[in-house]
Amino acid sequence: MSNLTSFEDEEQDGYIKIDQYNKKSVEQIAQHYPDILRSIGENPEREGLIKTPERVAKALQFLTHGYDINAAEVLRSAMFAEDYSQMVVVKDIEVYSMCEHHMLPFFGKAHVAYIPNGHIVGLSKIPRVVDAFARRLQVQERLTNEIRDCIQDTLNPAGVAVVMECQHMCMAMRGVQKQNSVTTTSAFTGAFQNDVTRSEFLRLITASLH
Repeated sequence: MSNLTSFEDEEQDGYIKIDQYNKKSVEQIAQHYPDILRSIGENPEREGLIKTPERVAKALQFLTHGYDINAAEVLRSAMFAEDYSQMVVVKDIEVYSMCEHHMLPFFGKAHVAYIPNGHIVGLSKIPRVVDAFARRLQVQERLTNEIRDCIQDTLNPAGVAVVMECQHMCMAMRGVQKQNSVTTTSAFTGAFQNDVTRSEFLRLITASLH
């Protein structure tokens, strides 16, 4: 961690949040932004933009920190032998990612299920796997498959199901400018390729328990 520099943010809810950045990468990214600002007709020397290159560099590092996370290791760190073979569903996982074509955000929810085959995993690890792949330059289709494949290959369950519902700023802010469109992708393995099991999963992620 010697190449990381810590920056403390303000105190929130009784604790200090500390973000860590690679100082060298921040400098490398930031040095390009004065020229970019000039290219769009701005003055990088005006008061509001003086620190913008550094802020953008830190933001990009945070938004793409998934490259530094081994998602399989995240799962292996909390695998437990357990005689349970019914569906485990974690739904409404918040997703924030960046479209690799325009580097604009897309965001929404992921619904993930697996059927244990001798091992379960700590429930918090499923959202962490989602984040590990989402915090990279992505397309939603590949992101869906990567989450599925990581869980399948690491836990070796009887089946994995992933459904993602996202809005894409590259469609809402530019291009066709359709602000209310939602893109849904899905990926299944094993038992979830069976119509009955897949239907149960889809029913559970759309059902309200309140």
